[in-house]
Amino acid sequence: MYTQLRFLLFIISLCAIMPVLAEENAQILRIGYLEQSDDVRYSAKHNDAQLHFQPWGRPYMGAIVAAKDVRFPLQALNINLMLEKSQGNTVDELMGELDKLYAKGVRFFLVDVPSTTLAQLGQRTKGKDILIFNISALDTNLRNEACQAHVLHLAPSWEMLTDAVAQYLISRKWRDVLELKGTNPDDIQLHEAFTRSAKRFGLKVIEVRDYVLGRDPRDREQNNVTLLTSNADYDVVFVADGTGDFARSVPYQTQFPRLVVGAAGLVPDWWHWSWERNGAPQVNGRFTKEGRRHGTGYDWSAWIGIKIIAEAIQRKNTLDFATLRDYIRSDEIVIDSVKGSRSSFRPWNNQLRQAIFLTADNWVVATAPLAGFMHQTNNLDTLGYDEKENRCHF
Repeated sequence: MYTQLRFLLFIISLCAIMPVLAEENAQILRIGYLEQSDDVRYSAKHNDAQLHFQPWGRPYMGAIVAAKDVRFPLQALNINLMLEKSQGNTVDELMGELDKLYAKGVRFFLVDVPSTTLAQLGQRTKGKDILIFNISALDTNLRNEACQAHVLHLAPSWEMLTDAVAQYLISRKWRDVLELKGTNPDDIQLHEAFTRSAKRFGLKVIEVRDYVLGRDPRDREQNNVTLLTSNADYDVVFVADGTGDFARSVPYQTQFPRLVVGAAGLVPDWWHWSWERNGAPQVNGRFTKEGRRHGTGYDWSAWIGIKIIAEAIQRKNTLDFATLRDYIRSDEIVIDSVKGSRSSFRPWNNQLRQAIFLTADNWVVATAPLAGFMHQTNNLDTLGYDEKENRCHF
């Protein structure tokens, strides 16, 4: 009996020490996370407003959720994942942080910075053996003339969002559109993207009217929604408001009872907290638990970035950077976007193919690409720049 007890205690001790030994001998996968510390998109006032097209908080929480999700599959390969988060105010400071992480062996970077900063980071890191995952910049130029071979885009472009809107309007035969347009850079990009989408899918923009944000009575013809939407015949009002400040005042204020789309009303988004299919409720539950708020497309971008890297490691069973980089950029990879479609990166501009949700405040109305919108190779390429439109040259 005494011998049996000693043997049992030995087995228990062995079981307790084995994970410790495995932990000590495990390979370390370090993933960098860079963000701009003074990014105006993350001011408390901005985030509390929960405006469309804007983040509702720092997307780092999405990366944390994903790191927890992939922990056990990677540990089965004797790999431990470590997130290395750094901040900087300027491009020089961010480059300094990136170089420090690079010296520690980091080759994969999730980057949450404004578009102009990302463009400069991409240029200054050209030639380094790294992959940068863009999680928050929607600017078209980053996928065209300012593209870089080592910068992959997890966030969609403005064109992908407006193509989703155009597909929905065409499917409902709402073809005549009045557009209200702002004047800041994001407004202009959204306007240009929608102009392209309207032409691509056969919508008719009957008129574009500039709005002015504010309540100055001297500008009432440009800040009063009723006046802005009068004296015209249209099916839908599209609001080109990249920040969402003006758009929230448009629904229920138009001269005629018409649908509002774009930055308010029916809004295109690449994630939504109400999505109930494909395992999304579990992901959204983890977002809410970790961030104490609903997840947005920005959080999903950070989440899917970690998942993509982990998927590549599991499939290739290696930490060799060149092998993983080539696999991630190939059509061979199978990325579960939790949106009902297989995702992969477009080889001509490094944009992640993905479905786009058409959302109301608390539900997903439809998912683009919609039925009937076909592409010769991949229906997801009906959203955004197709290869024949490509202006990116690595």
